Amino acid sequence: MHINVQKLFQSMTIPSKYDAKNVENKWYDYWMTHKYFHSVPDEREPYTIVIPPPNVTGVLHMGHMLNNTIQDVLIRRARLKGFNACWVPGTDHASIATEAKVVAKLKAQGIDKNELSREEFLAHAWEWTHEYGGVILEQLKKLGCSCDWDRTKFTMDDDMNEAVIKVFVELFNKGLIYRGYRMVNWDPVAKTTLSDEEVVHIECTDTLYYVKYQIEGENGFVTIATTRPETILGDTAVCINPNDERFIHLKGKKVIVPICNRVVPIIEDDYVDIEFGTGCLKITPAHDVNDKQIGDRHNLEIIDIFNEDATLNSYGLHHQGKDRVVARKDIAKELEDLGILVKTEEITHKVGTSERTKAVIEPRLSDQWFLKMEDLVKPAIQSVLVDKDIKLFPKKFENTYRHWMENIRDWNISRQLLWGQQIPAYFYGDEKNDFVVAESKEEALKLAQEKTGDRRLKTEDLKQESDVVDTWFSAWLWPMSVFDGIRNPENDRQSISTVFDLNQTFARTWERLNGPWEVQALYS
Repeated sequence: MHINVQKLFQSMTIPSKYDAKNVENKWYDYWMTHKYFHSVPDEREPYTIVIPPPNVTGVLHMGHMLNNTIQDVLIRRARLKGFNACWVPGTDHASIATEAKVVAKLKAQGIDKNELSREEFLAHAWEWTHEYGGVILEQLKKLGCSCDWDRTKFTMDDDMNEAVIKVFVELFNKGLIYRGYRMVNWDPVAKTTLSDEEVVHIECTDTLYYVKYQIEGENGFVTIATTRPETILGDTAVCINPNDERFIHLKGKKVIVPICNRVVPIIEDDYVDIEFGTGCLKITPAHDVNDKQIGDRHNLEIIDIFNEDATLNSYGLHHQGKDRVVARKDIAKELEDLGILVKTEEITHKVGTSERTKAVIEPRLSDQWFLKMEDLVKPAIQSVLVDKDIKLFPKKFENTYRHWMENIRDWNISRQLLWGQQIPAYFYGDEKNDFVVAESKEEALKLAQEKTGDRRLKTEDLKQESDVVDTWFSAWLWPMSVFDGIRNPENDRQSISTVFDLNQTFARTWERLNGPWEVQALYS
C-alpha cells in the first residue's frame, strides 16, 4: 500500500509549540497514580537518598532546583539499573529563619511576639508552615522530582520530635550534653545564640579610635586603640606584652577607665602583639572571646554592659538604653570633649554578622546547653581521612575538612526561640544545677524526687527549660529519624548500600555512643 507521507502530515493537527503545562502535569499525574516512586524493602539492593530538607521560610530558589535535579538524576539512574531506589522528601522547620519570618509577619499585622504566649505564637508558626511547606513540596513535584511522597517528613512531626528528645536525653545521661556558662555568638535582633556556621564574616570599613587612659596617681597616660569605644565601659584591665620594653615602667600600675572612672590593673600577657596597634590592649572579658580567655588567666572582673537587644544597660551610665551604634558615636564625642580622643583612622576588617537577620553579632556570656564534640568527631575523621569510606570531590577539600574536624568546639545546641523542640530539662529549685533531664514531665518528677529526696514535689513545681534545640540537632538525626530508626531501631530494615555514606558515618557514631548498631537500612 502506498502512503503519501506529505499529505499525512498535512492532515495531522500538530501543536504550534510545546505546552509544558499539559505534558508535565499529564505524565507526573500518571507516575503518581501508579506509585512508580514508592519503595518498600525487598530482595533488591537498596539505593537511598534522604533529601536535604529545604527550610519552610518561603519558596524554593535556583540553588534548590540544581540540588534536587542532581538528586533526581541519581535516583532515576539507580531505579533504571535495578536498585530498590528510595528518595525521601521533607522539609525543615528552620527555627531562627522561620521564627524571624513569622515575627515580621506578625509585626506587619500589629502583633508583638512578646505579647503572645508560647502556644499562641506556635499557632502562628504552624499556620506559616502549612502555607509555605506545602508550596515547597508542590514546587518539587513541578520540577519532576521522583520522590517517594508517601514518606514525606517534617522535622517537627510528632515522631521526629520524639526522636530528638530521646537522643537529647540519652546523650545527656552519657555525659555528652552539659549546661555551661560560656561565650557564645549572640544575635541581638533574633535575641538568640547562633552556631559558628551561622555567623557570616563580612569585610567592612570602620573607625579605629585611639583613646588615652590616665595612669592612676600620675599625670601620664597609656593609649589604646579600639573600633568599639562603647565597650570601654566594660573594661576591667589594660594588657601589655611582658617582653615589650616600651612599657616596662607600667608594670604593676593601674589605669583609670575613661567616663566610668573605674580603676583597673595593667596586666601582662603574651597574647598581646607588640607590633599591632599601640601595644596596649583594653580587656573587656564580657564582650570578646580572646579578652575572656585573658580575663580567665588573670582572674579579672566580668562586666556585661549590654541588654539582650544590644542596648546599653545600667553600666552604660548616662548612655543607658542607647543602641550600641548610637552609643558608639555619643561616647566617641564624649571622649573627644574630654580631650582624651587622640585620633581616629579608617580600617578595613571583617565583622561577624547573623546569616539570618544580618545583625552584627555580639560575643556574649550566658548559660547555654552544649554537646561535647571530642568523641563525636573521631568517627567522622576516621571515615573520611583514614578509612576513605567517604570521598570528597575535589580531593583538596579534605584539608578543609581536616581543619574543621580538628579545630571543632563544643556545639552550642540551645536557642532562645519558641519554634522548635523544647529542651527536655526541668528545673525544680533556684540553684543553677537544680534540674533533671527526662523524656516527659512525669519521668522528670520521679528523677527530681529521687535527686532531692523530697516526695512532696509535684509536676506543677517543675518548670521546663524555655530554650529549644538548634535546628541542626534535628537535621543531624534526619537520616535515621525519617525511617524511625531512633524510636524503633528494630523495625524492618535492609542493608544499606554504600551510596549514602553519611548514614554510615552516623551509624558509627551511634555505635560508639550506644553500643552495637548495624549499619543497615534506612527505611521500613
